[in-house]
Amino acid sequence: MKRVNNYILGLFILIIVLLVVLYFMRRSIDSFQNQGQVNLNEFEKKVFSQNDEDGITMKLIELIYDDPRNKYYVEFGVENGNECNTRVLRERYGWKGLLMDGSNENDSINLKKEFITKDNVVSLFERYNVPKHFELLCVDIDYNDYYCLAKLLKSYTCDIIIAEYNAHHSPSEDKVVKYEASTMWDGSDYFGASLRALNNLCSKHGYTLVYCDSTGTNSFFVANKYVSKLNIANAGNIDAIYRPTNYGKANRGHPPDGKKRAYITSAEADAIV
Repeated sequence: MKRVNNYILGLFILIIVLLVVLYFMRRSIDSFQNQGQVNLNEFEKKVFSQNDEDGITMKLIELIYDDPRNKYYVEFGVENGNECNTRVLRERYGWKGLLMDGSNENDSINLKKEFITKDNVVSLFERYNVPKHFELLCVDIDYNDYYCLAKLLKSYTCDIIIAEYNAHHSPSEDKVVKYEASTMWDGSDYFGASLRALNNLCSKHGYTLVYCDSTGTNSFFVANKYVSKLNIANAGNIDAIYRPTNYGKANRGHPPDGKKRAYITSAEADAIV
């Protein structure tokens, strides 16, 4: 009986040793595979952006372009343009572009006062002579973002998309606000679209999710033709990239929607566009 017990104990120890060896082998393989990958977490930095988006934008353009200077952007929902995601491109890299906002205008930075809807966004791009392909698009109008982006992606292409997402929804939830052309954000957690919904839209048009900023505010998508070149950690992995709300009171984001309005799916939203 003692010999049997010793045999069982020896077998148990051997199994434990094998599991430990396999664990460290797996870690070594993962480390080798991840060698040289770009971890965008390391590059967050605020220059003019609301949070630390500027550092991500600068890293992406330096990875994508041999010469990241003198290119074209469009950003709408910029308020007066002092704190936005493209100012760093204009002031540090010499980019030019179009800014639009519903309440502000400033010809010195080409900021146009326009209330944007899904029905006028393409005509506004045409009015202000936006190229059919340009380098960076940033969408942040706090409510109908999904619909305007969906409309634009039917007619325009770009290399980088920065889009606000509603981090109150998990990465598995496909949710978009119901479209109302004149409705604006009321300060509650009812706004925009979930990361899953935006990912569904952008992937359909040839873009890969590469990052979400640490506050759970903005998502970054890159045209598929550049993704393998960038070698960004977790590119395309929505569960790994998603960030929950990390802003507002107690970092819980915005207060609940008192009206308890319903969302629709991205497929239902696409049918409206």
